[in-house]
Amino acid sequence: MRMLRAATSVARVDPLKRPENLKPQELGFTPQPQVPWLAPMLLLRTGVRTALAMIFGAYLDKRELQGALPARWHEQPGTDGELWLDYVSDLGDGFNATYSVAYLLAQPELTVDDHELPRGQVLVMGGDLVYPSASMRKYENRTKGPYTAAMPVPPADGPRPTLYALPANHDWYDGLTAFLRVFVGQRAHSIGGWRLEQTRSYFAVELPHRWWLFAVDEAFGAYIDDPQLVYFEQAAARLGPGDRVIVAAPAPTWAKPDPTGYDSLDYFLRNVIAPTGAEVRLMIAGDQHYYARYEHPDRQLVTCGGGGAYLAATHTIPEQITVPPRETIVRKASPRRDYQLAARFPDARRSRRMSWGVFGRLPWRNPGFSAMIGILHTLLMLAFAGAAQQLTEVEERLLTIPLAAMVLLVLAAAIGFAYTPTGGPKTTRHFVAGLLHGVAHVGLGAAGAWAWLQLPLHDLTWPLPLLAAVVLYLPLSGLVGGQLVAAYLLIASLFRINVNELFAAQGIEDAKSFLRLHIARDGSLTIYPVGVERVCQRWRADPEAERADASWVVPAKPDSLRYRLAEAPITIS
Repeated sequence: MRMLRAATSVARVDPLKRPENLKPQELGFTPQPQVPWLAPMLLLRTGVRTALAMIFGAYLDKRELQGALPARWHEQPGTDGELWLDYVSDLGDGFNATYSVAYLLAQPELTVDDHELPRGQVLVMGGDLVYPSASMRKYENRTKGPYTAAMPVPPADGPRPTLYALPANHDWYDGLTAFLRVFVGQRAHSIGGWRLEQTRSYFAVELPHRWWLFAVDEAFGAYIDDPQLVYFEQAAARLGPGDRVIVAAPAPTWAKPDPTGYDSLDYFLRNVIAPTGAEVRLMIAGDQHYYARYEHPDRQLVTCGGGGAYLAATHTIPEQITVPPRETIVRKASPRRDYQLAARFPDARRSRRMSWGVFGRLPWRNPGFSAMIGILHTLLMLAFAGAAQQLTEVEERLLTIPLAAMVLLVLAAAIGFAYTPTGGPKTTRHFVAGLLHGVAHVGLGAAGAWAWLQLPLHDLTWPLPLLAAVVLYLPLSGLVGGQLVAAYLLIASLFRINVNELFAAQGIEDAKSFLRLHIARDGSLTIYPVGVERVCQRWRADPEAERADASWVVPAKPDSLRYRLAEAPITIS
């Protein structure tokens, strides 16, 4: 299916009228391509939004205002004493990956490795529901549209499933405005066949057999606001010894490099849940775009951020973590436990092999980035060439670029790239890595200038030398400079630097994941982690489906969407 890059809005469609084709006028939304994460303007806009959110987030925090909204917790009693619950996170990127997961979640039943798994009666979206930043149009095209197409109307042969949504950092870039309108506002009644019930950006849900789900909105991980703490304290008043709690968080701060990120969540566990005598048996989060599970006899820690965003590396995650982290200020307030890595998807060997794909995928997925590298290297070459040759007065005035300024610009850009916000605290090794990366580009620029001066271009009159540089040197230097960036990313990842950028540059759509949880009649909880080995790339409309709740869009070839269990089912008795 060809991705339509226009983001123009289209008219609402009747959910009972099935689309005849995949045109936006028929679907009611515009399917979107993957986000090119290294696109220059996107990098600039994302950096500005992140900085503004960090600086002004405390002043624009709408969680305090939500204290005026109804404080209601929810009940999901299930059917015949059991309940199926789905969890997905980090969705709302390119259509192919996002819809592949949405399509699987919407099917009445999945057969996965001989396990019959009915559709969840509850769907929890665990954060980062749209990329690269939140807006009403992006939610319509990247999230609501695909999930509506996956299940356009409620199922006719069973209870209507309920959808709860938890925001994360990408949902917060506009101060949570669009998220509240889509999932919490008075007009937010449903997304396709899923019913919306939550009244705030956080929620507590009572599940069968004394299980509870507490989903905490940490904003950018700074603190948990007072109205939210009051809300959960009121919900926790119904807990007691023997109750079991699933805690959903926006990010797996228990496994992140920055140890202070876990402080807010630890405060919540100690002051809201622990006094009740209830046990937190499972903690789940997205944010990291892979599946990983750390285990301890008392608790499972699961990261599942495979709802549609680019795949992240799994071969760099630690084999063991200590929670709370040893460096955090709460290490003496809470009992420390050592958790062992029990499973990851994809496995470390496949993840390591995928990292080498950066050489081919970086220029293909990010043509704007390659163009920017080409422009930068062309200017650097002209600066070196101008310093090395005798120029006429006119050429000096029009062509000479201060060499020192260009070298400083390249070094500063490379060091700043090593200091990108993701990846935890920055150390001296980040500075050294960025400096060496910049020196390599300066060396490439000097070599390019030497090669350029060997060409018979000296007799050309102005502005032909400049035009020749743009036509000949810029594309080649963009390709070679892009490969140098790829080599840097691969080498730097060995030292845990720019690991996220190594995979973001590739935009790998495959290896997605979601959770299907089952609370059985005996009160046990079983986790089925579904790994999507390969997402579907070609789709077709299905206007002749017999059921109204059948997906509007289906794979063009039934076997093109491949999935299995990421690991054997995990049962918490």
